[in-house]
Amino acid sequence: MPERGVVRFWHDDEGWGVIDSPSAPGGCWAGFAAIEMPGFAKLHEGQQVWVTIGDGPQDGYDYLAERITLDTP
Repeated sequence: MPERGVVRFWHDDEGWGVIDSPSAPGGCWAGFAAIEMPGFAKLHEGQQVWVTIGDGPQDGYDYLAERITLDTP
């Protein structure tokens, strides 16, 4: 189920970042492929998103973003 998250950081050049959310202690790894938006998929630090969180690990994070949307869930 989607929940609110906030982008901690995002690397445009590498297409990944981390989203903070209450159910993902330590952060949730997010890749550009999980972002549902037209055009070049990227996020910005401090941006609020809806995220569906799955189990990692991925690059040292215990949680993985399965789906990210910018609007309502």
